[in-house]
Amino acid sequence: MSIVLCVTIIAIAAAGVVAGIIGVVVGMTASRRAARAVRECSDLVQGAVGSYGTVDPKALRDVAIVRYDALNEMSGQLSFSLALLNAVGDGVVLSSINGRAETRTYAKPVVAGQGEQELSPEEAQAVHSARAAAEVPATGQGSGRHDHAPGRAAASVARPMA
Repeated sequence: MSIVLCVTIIAIAAAGVVAGIIGVVVGMTASRRAARAVRECSDLVQGAVGSYGTVDPKALRDVAIVRYDALNEMSGQLSFSLALLNAVGDGVVLSSINGRAETRTYAKPVVAGQGEQELSPEEAQAVHSARAAAEVPATGQGSGRHDHAPGRAAASVARPMA
């Protein structure tokens, strides 16, 4: 064998080794980037999902509205109480009492499914309906009519679609 042939073979072998080392370095860099992307995605998912694989318990998820006639002068169930609760029953119930000359709006905090202030029957019904909707999937059949205590107007309850 000639020296030129030996040098050529050694040069080709050296180029193969260099190419192999470059391939390993590129592969390690790609692996590190992929691992970082997986870690970032996992962190994002963990931020939106609780430790038990459920939706964040602090996010609003239980919603119900009760419409009713609050005043004798109005009809058409223009007044309403709206409960907005999270998975543990914390949130707020908003009520709007609509009359001919004025409208009053109230917001009452709810903790563990109970009002911190005394809730009206309609507000309590909205909270109860929101909590019940979380336990039993809604059938999607719309709202039903419910009678209140004597002397109270009937109310209609609308639950969210599941």
